[in-house]
Amino acid sequence: MKSKGIHAYIIPSADPHLDEYVPDYYRAREWISGFTGSAGTVVVTMDRAILWTDGRYYIQAAKEIQGSEFELFKKEKGVPDYMEFLEQSLTRGQGVGLDGRLVSCADVRKLKKNLEEKGVFLKGDMDLVSELWADRPSLPMGKAFLLDVAFAGLSVREKRAQVLSQMEKDGADHYIVSALDSIAWFLNLRGNDVSYTPVILSYLLISRDSVTWFVDPLKLTDEVRNYLRENELSIRDYGEVFQALTDLPADSSVLVDSEKNSYAIYSAVKQARVIDKSDIIIPMKAVKNPVEIRNIKDTYVKDGVAMVNFLYWLDTNVAKGGVTELKAAEKLLEFRMQQKDCMGESFETIAGYNANAAMMHYSATPESYSVLKPEGSLLVDSGGQYFSGTTDITRTIVLGEISEEEKRDFTLVLKSHIAMASAIFLEGTSGKNLDALARQPVWKYHMDYKCGTGHGVGFCLGVHEGPHGFSSNVPLVPGMLVTIEPGVYKENQYGIRTENDVVVVEDKKVEDGQFYRFDMLSWCPIDIRAMDPSLLNRDEIDWINAYHKEVCQKLSPYLEEAQKSWLKKMTSSI
Repeated sequence: MKSKGIHAYIIPSADPHLDEYVPDYYRAREWISGFTGSAGTVVVTMDRAILWTDGRYYIQAAKEIQGSEFELFKKEKGVPDYMEFLEQSLTRGQGVGLDGRLVSCADVRKLKKNLEEKGVFLKGDMDLVSELWADRPSLPMGKAFLLDVAFAGLSVREKRAQVLSQMEKDGADHYIVSALDSIAWFLNLRGNDVSYTPVILSYLLISRDSVTWFVDPLKLTDEVRNYLRENELSIRDYGEVFQALTDLPADSSVLVDSEKNSYAIYSAVKQARVIDKSDIIIPMKAVKNPVEIRNIKDTYVKDGVAMVNFLYWLDTNVAKGGVTELKAAEKLLEFRMQQKDCMGESFETIAGYNANAAMMHYSATPESYSVLKPEGSLLVDSGGQYFSGTTDITRTIVLGEISEEEKRDFTLVLKSHIAMASAIFLEGTSGKNLDALARQPVWKYHMDYKCGTGHGVGFCLGVHEGPHGFSSNVPLVPGMLVTIEPGVYKENQYGIRTENDVVVVEDKKVEDGQFYRFDMLSWCPIDIRAMDPSLLNRDEIDWINAYHKEVCQKLSPYLEEAQKSWLKKMTSSI
């Protein structure tokens, strides 16, 4: 930094496509800080090193940076975010550096404006990490593969027509796409470049008369090349995207969402007129078509079978000894891989025993894990990537005796889940409008969970998908998938979360307008041994019994007798 003439350097948790989960090559924030969570930003100044992260990771981050030079700044009221910190800490004539490929254009412009008002300069083309990270992993080179239209529901030609129609409305001749899941969705192609998310490192330039995919040609099989040729899709090398944007003619326009594209991508447009509008594909991708919905419903039955096989195995093996958090996660993956069309996990399984579960995104490692005992509880948050859809489910499982306080909190979380799952809401309602429904049962006991109540889910793509969710102002519409996952997390004691996935569907249209509701997708027993029925009202008890009846009916035909008998017991009426 001293040699470059800057006084602060920003290291985000991002790749050039601003994705949540990134290839190992781009885990620079983890490399420098030791914090392994998926979300966070590091700022290094001449005398301080600071990590920002959100409520999901407070406990984990504090433990992982303990004993280092790093300070933890929580994303809470009264605590400056990294931009505010830089504005407050630097003085006239000083400078900030960052790699403009890894930060959105919108963020860089905001930071630049605020810093320049103080006489602080910003350099947006500085990659200091590459100069220092000696054993940096190589870029991934997985092969691309086709996702059959029988799963995707729409062909690339049909999707292209939809996008071109929107481009015409926006007045755009060209449209640059950086988000890897959007590219995969549009092309009906998947890959192996990012752990858990089947995408390919690439860019896409959609023009009125052509579509160009910027990708390393070594990732293309003959089958994929033929597919691209048949659909009139051109190929250029991954790194040529910047020159392609620079070469766009002055008499043309290009849509570039400054929130979804990096500063480097935005800055590459030199001649064409930039239309800074919301990304076109993201809202299209969020609303699943009828074929995708049919597939995902079938997938959740398969996933439920895997979950029941796992829960039965857990129930019958913990007392024998030798079952660890790591072993539990491995066994669950084994059961999932037995299901048709399963490719693997949709994220790293969170298997947290007792106090470990208080860390929302806890991850056991070969160096640090707990052995399960026939006492307390285990929180398992996991999901599968199937050709037929992406799953995400959490269950908190009783392994033996638990305290009355834990039983109470388990029941409150269940009440929260039921409140949201049962919601009926008017057209135009956003997830954020509904969020308090889930929080109310735990708020009554002066508790809260420092995370969102739920998020959108992709189709054979990212397990976290926008633009909707229960922290978003985007209206919920039929076809959107969303998780419902309230929780209670008590440091050094336990963590409880109950998560199911739902799809938004139409309810009734009346004089007051169109109403929507949620249709259940996830089928897996919720541990009745942890419930306190005295805290449940009649409607809630009826909901649990009806849900468990359907779980038993949907999954029993695919289970062996021992597991079927166990499931019948675990879904008995309360």
